[in-house]
Amino acid sequence: MLIKFTATARYIALSVFIIRHHEDYGRATSPSNIAAQMPWRKAKPGYVYPHEGYIPLPESDAATPADQHLRRRANATLLMLARNTDLEMALRSVRRLEDRFNRRARYPWTFMNEEPFTDDFKTRMRNIIYGEVTFLQVPRDHWFQPDRIDEEKAQAHRQQMEKDNVPYGGSLSYRNMCRLTQFFFRHPEVQKYRWYWRVEPDVHFHCDITYDPFVFMEDHNKTYSFTIALYEYVATIPTLWDTVKEFTKKNPQYVAKNNAMGFISDDNGNSYNNCHFWSNFEIADMDFWRSEAYTKFFEYLDSKGGFYYERWGDAPVHSIAASLFLDRNQIHFFNDIAYEHFPLTHCPRGTVAYQMGKCGCDMARNFDYDGISCMRQWDRIQDGPIPV
Repeated sequence: MLIKFTATARYIALSVFIIRHHEDYGRATSPSNIAAQMPWRKAKPGYVYPHEGYIPLPESDAATPADQHLRRRANATLLMLARNTDLEMALRSVRRLEDRFNRRARYPWTFMNEEPFTDDFKTRMRNIIYGEVTFLQVPRDHWFQPDRIDEEKAQAHRQQMEKDNVPYGGSLSYRNMCRLTQFFFRHPEVQKYRWYWRVEPDVHFHCDITYDPFVFMEDHNKTYSFTIALYEYVATIPTLWDTVKEFTKKNPQYVAKNNAMGFISDDNGNSYNNCHFWSNFEIADMDFWRSEAYTKFFEYLDSKGGFYYERWGDAPVHSIAASLFLDRNQIHFFNDIAYEHFPLTHCPRGTVAYQMGKCGCDMARNFDYDGISCMRQWDRIQDGPIPV
């Protein structure tokens, strides 16, 4: 029997995924609680959203001719944060990206773990990778909760969020991971790279990538990229936006003139609409994360303790920073990279991109304009959807 994968079904699947994939990170919220927190938006007058079955053309500047792809390499690495227990899921992700792209490009892989990787993890991973592989242990002060955090206060907040069924609400480990992703690029072995592509265990790449995304971003002055955008859980970030506004008021020099405020706010910055780029897929320039603007921004946020007293995720923090401190044209949506992190899938829009990539994803399941997607907010700062 075929079941239509509606927005409600995606909520349910997302909750199931959270429990299945991160059992130690706390119970997932119920669909009704999620829906109650989501800032459902209506179209602005004069703005026409895509109709049912809308399939715009692919981005022309991403369709690099086949005879020009992979002629040179960027200073980049494919990066995965994983535990030893993630081995089977990590192998699947790496195998898919190697087959779809990296067996030709041969970019080095970097794996990071708060504990030493086992010999089994290293042996099996090296066996399926065509190029160089590095296994790193995260420095203790990058992973564990800082001593300045009031543990009694933090524990009380974790317990309350767990009672409220907030995703990962009771998990200290998840908070450590979110904070780590704010400065993984400071690791001495990662410092030698400029670019990274973040890959998570158990993700799918459904199309061939026939050009080099790193080189594309270098050549087109791009700094940050994404494939999926959606709303954050409101209960995890109650004071984040107020903290952001405090920082920008004190440091207006870091806010870009042609920024992407329209993606993250519906009222010119007075409030946060909770939109963020799903950071389990990121291709980005680490020089931006290492910049004075982002360094001071993270340090200010970290001093407030919100990563532990609340549950500030890496995705909204990265998204807000990119949206405020970069020119909006430095942020890129990779339409032609088909990416799935269950239960959400981005499948290329447009038959040309779909056919060029020999894609296997179902275009009917594309998340781009689902009810909890933020692609409409992205479209409105890009002069609307890609024209048909």
